[in-house]
Amino acid sequence: MGAAPAARDVTSYGMGLAAPLALFFLVFFVAPLLQLFWLSLHNDTAGLHWGLGQYLHFLTDPFSLGVLGSTLLLGAEVTAVCLVLGFPIAWLYQRVGPKLQTVIILIVLLPLLTSVVVRTFAWIVILGRQGIINATLQSLGLIDTPLKLLYTQFGVVIALAQVQMPLMTLPLITALGRIDPNLDDASCSLGAGSWRTFFRIVLPLSLPGVIAGCTLTYAAAITAFITQSLIGGGQMLFMPMYLYQQASTLQNWPFAAAISIIFLLAVLAVVSVFTTLGRMSRGYGGA
Repeated sequence: MGAAPAARDVTSYGMGLAAPLALFFLVFFVAPLLQLFWLSLHNDTAGLHWGLGQYLHFLTDPFSLGVLGSTLLLGAEVTAVCLVLGFPIAWLYQRVGPKLQTVIILIVLLPLLTSVVVRTFAWIVILGRQGIINATLQSLGLIDTPLKLLYTQFGVVIALAQVQMPLMTLPLITALGRIDPNLDDASCSLGAGSWRTFFRIVLPLSLPGVIAGCTLTYAAAITAFITQSLIGGGQMLFMPMYLYQQASTLQNWPFAAAISIIFLLAVLAVVSVFTTLGRMSRGYGGA
């Protein structure tokens, strides 16, 4: 009898299965990005002169660089707030029963179940001069006149932190869930206190989740056009609104395209830093 044919490995697939996804990626991402870069090489709105004039204009303009810097700083502030508030929530999630875990995960996911426009207008009501915060502080006699919370950096950071909190908390919950709970007991039995256990055991092992949460939160915060525009108002200008003004209001499409490319590169640079830190933390996560 002839030898039986070798069994086919059902776990291996041909690269042709990825062709539809690759085609979709090329048509709807790569092609528009190349067109945007080509448009940014026009030195005038009529498209008669070519060069890097739009990039030089941005990089030599203090106002444009200030807008870019304030946007990147905004992302850092929102990420820091989300990390400080999200880590205790994730830590609590791992130490309560299944019923309370369901409640916590529902609270964490609740912002994702509501439209970003609705959430932003809710924060306008909360932060307004006659809003909940000012009304409560005045009723308690802590302030005489309403505080200016709306159209400020503080208001934008708080609103964005609430909107982006799930992007930070969910990776932290996953990372903390992978830590062996016996490590805490072993650390305490060896004489380490709670804070030392946290900084020497819990925090290093949760770094992959921290890096992942920071990456998602930062990228989402600096590109949140609606929340930045409505909470910040006309007194604060960030890159998404700056781009919108150049494209829609001033009809300066080449400069708007250059702003898009520069903003994209800046975001990629920050994400690359987070990615490098994430690779460095894998040794801790796999320990």
